[in-house]
Amino acid sequence: MSTLANQLATAEREEVARAIRLLLARPLLTEDADPAGFELVRRRREPLTRWFDYTCGWSLAVEPRRGYARLAKVRADPDGSRPARRSRSGRAPFDRRRYVLLCVTAAELLSMPMTTIGMLADRVVRATAADRALPAFDPVHRPERMAFVDVLKLLESYEVLRVVDGTTEAYVASAEAKVLYRVDTTLLMRLPAAPVGASRLAVPPDEVPARFAELLTGLVRERRYGGAVVDGTADEAHRETAASDAQRNLRLRHSVLRRLFDDPVLYRSDLTEDELAYVTSLTGRQILRRSVEQAGFVLEERAEGFLLVDPDALATDVRFPDDTSTARVAALLLLEPLCAAPVGLLPEQLVEAGADLLRRFPRWAKAYQSADGAARLADDAVRVLRDVGLVHRTGGRVLACPAAYRYRLTETASTDPENKRGPERGTSPRETAGTSASGGVAVEGDEQ
Repeated sequence: MSTLANQLATAEREEVARAIRLLLARPLLTEDADPAGFELVRRRREPLTRWFDYTCGWSLAVEPRRGYARLAKVRADPDGSRPARRSRSGRAPFDRRRYVLLCVTAAELLSMPMTTIGMLADRVVRATAADRALPAFDPVHRPERMAFVDVLKLLESYEVLRVVDGTTEAYVASAEAKVLYRVDTTLLMRLPAAPVGASRLAVPPDEVPARFAELLTGLVRERRYGGAVVDGTADEAHRETAASDAQRNLRLRHSVLRRLFDDPVLYRSDLTEDELAYVTSLTGRQILRRSVEQAGFVLEERAEGFLLVDPDALATDVRFPDDTSTARVAALLLLEPLCAAPVGLLPEQLVEAGADLLRRFPRWAKAYQSADGAARLADDAVRVLRDVGLVHRTGGRVLACPAAYRYRLTETASTDPENKRGPERGTSPRETAGTSASGGVAVEGDEQ
């Protein structure tokens, strides 16, 4: 009997660990997208809810009847490294226009269980026209329709919108396109993860640009940690309050472990003095190691920081090395000169390195074969490396971070049958699809 109990306990631990890593990679997990994964999360939702609440202070909502699980991630230091992305145009990140349309469209959808693309567009036109702080939406222009389609496709990927008839892409060609949607308003309301609603930040629109950083901090401020609460009001209930020792320890645990489980690598130099003291304390180290083990990761701890390796790559939503885009291939190739420069590279040196790649591979990266192509290629490659924690900018230079030295270009292979020697004569660094590199698995990011 005891043997069976041990087997059941082991199976539960393994399933919980697997479900944790699935949710880290996909904070919105739907039954349609991953039936097996959703069933696992549904079955183990109670221990999962406890683990995320204790370890990271994140709430998990599982709706078995509606077929989705939503992990609401909150960060005290939000950044732009995990933007919403377009389903078209090489998955380019959303720009300001698309984010504005996303917010307005989501607000209009809350009262529409069914709609057509034309009706929804009309409501967005009226909403933007009525708000002097917003640029008007004009579907007469093709770029506007393209931005609107990118927003709708993103909501489709979240399964907030379901196409009943027609295709969303048809709207790009014509504003008269006929598309019918079913709207999941309950799921739509689950998408925002900020603990403070934007409507509570009562700030005049003219003051938003100057106070943007303050407002962003106010959106993610959590009252359970005590301290100052900023919500744009000045009543007595929202004055500064002192944080207790228990609240400070809770904040330190959550802030460190959120970054450990959410970022590709956690450097000690990026931690505050209090966070570093916590993670090096006996209690902090025990909690860190236990949490990592419960989630099924392998912890790599070095003098410079911490990195989690997922043996099954379940928690990895962004892979590196990766040859699925030109910028990612260039990023891997640029690591060599960056790691060889202890003081980093200037922008001009990076541009020259990008130009050298384009000269070596003249039939590769056609989108970058222009007068400013080398500069754009270098910028895009550096952005990839920054997003996975391998480089940082300081003093006008780009420097390799300690984790960058885990990677080493060992071999290149050409996909061109006439090119037996590989990229030294190569015509396309899809040749680097054969590139091998040593390094760990980057741990998840959240684009939602």
